[in-house]
Amino acid sequence: MSDVIEMPARERGAALLTVLLLVAVMAVITATALDRLRLSTRLAVNGSAMAQARAYSYAAEAIAAVRLEDLIQTSPAQLTANGNWLGRDLPVPVDRGQAVVNISDGQNCFNLNSLVSGMGGQSSANRRSIAQFVELMKLLAIAPADAAVIADSAADWIDSDSNSLPSGAEDGYYAGLSSPFLTANRLLLDAGELRAVRGVTSSYFKRLRPWICALPISEPVKLNANTILPERAILLAALLEGKVSPVQAKALLAIRPAGGYGSAVRFWAQPQLAAAQIPADIQGQIGVTSNWFFIRSRISAGSIELESEALVDARSPQARIIWRRWGDAG
Repeated sequence: MSDVIEMPARERGAALLTVLLLVAVMAVITATALDRLRLSTRLAVNGSAMAQARAYSYAAEAIAAVRLEDLIQTSPAQLTANGNWLGRDLPVPVDRGQAVVNISDGQNCFNLNSLVSGMGGQSSANRRSIAQFVELMKLLAIAPADAAVIADSAADWIDSDSNSLPSGAEDGYYAGLSSPFLTANRLLLDAGELRAVRGVTSSYFKRLRPWICALPISEPVKLNANTILPERAILLAALLEGKVSPVQAKALLAIRPAGGYGSAVRFWAQPQLAAAQIPADIQGQIGVTSNWFFIRSRISAGSIELESEALVDARSPQARIIWRRWGDAG
């Protein structure tokens, strides 16, 4: 029989401590691995849900675009709000989720890019549009002096020259700021770019945001008399440069024929407008057709809530998406 060598008590305690430490380390490693596994699983699930949500968003946009094509092709001479398609949340059937799409007329806003005119990379300030922008800001309770600075500076920001308008600002002004930058000297891609312009405070931009847009054309604003909603009558009042008040403009839109005006001539023939003697160039800024639309969608897929906004160009028979952005559409 072999002799059993007993470990001293002190060494037995050290061995036990080592084992306990190893167990503790293994427990930490296991817990970390499980936590990372749960995180990876959650990321995979969220990634799958996000991909599904975006697919639903694309589908909702496609359905809305086809709807627009049908509306325009059915009546090329004029577009009306008949059919309850305008400004309403329309549900789109999707599998294991919810989708809502909302279509608005992209011409019933003030196009910031109309502050200039020109083609081929050469543009200059459009004084008529600048005056209308100033009028819009005054109707939104922006001080006239501040409105003049914002309008002239926005035109300077977009136009291709380096000459400042009377109340405007070119590179020299922005270069002197604590965080200097240069003007864009191109059409705005998004109305949010206006926040970089001299005189535009957060408060002013918040006030302006519901009424402005940045269409990819430097053409005068052309409102659709058939689709502009009465609650957006301030746009019509600004277009007419004070010759008609917002209250009068709202009243005019409230008595719009159910089937639309048929032509801009019928719109201008209304006694209230005929008496105002509106100049011919301003009359040309009212039409009864639309080429630009905004499609906004809200998607719920699993734990994902996704919003998107897209600008649609419907000038050709097949409507196409010009740009799209994800997140908060406001």
